Amino acid sequence: QVQLVESGGGLVQPGGSLRLSCAASGFFFSSYDMSWYRQAPGKERELVAGITSVGDSTNYADSVKGRFTISRDNAKNTVYLQMNSLEPEDTAVYYCNARRVTGWKSYAYWGQGTLVTVSS
Repeated sequence: QVQLVESGGGLVQPGGSLRLSCAASGFFFSSYDMSWYRQAPGKERELVAGITSVGDSTNYADSVKGRFTISRDNAKNTVYLQMNSLEPEDTAVYYCNARRVTGWKSYAYWGQGTLVTVSS
């Protein structure tokens, strides 16, 4: 059974930090590219950050560059999102995504999300 379980969300003041974790099970984690997405109220889900299966390349949305860092530990089947200098605009539900494309087949899994609220 495939599971992606996010944790680490919560309420934080502007300028604060949070570290999100996503624990994976039920699939071969180290073969999947991993990403974090977020969805704010009334807005579409957007890509925040991504990391390749072996962790040798990352990409970020312009809005979080220099503030957020994605990383992964394939030995622990976990991907992380370190969020610093948080802004109210970062308030959203954050989702973990696993994706693998092989030949003509594509596999994608989603977590249930964790809420991040940035407010004073």
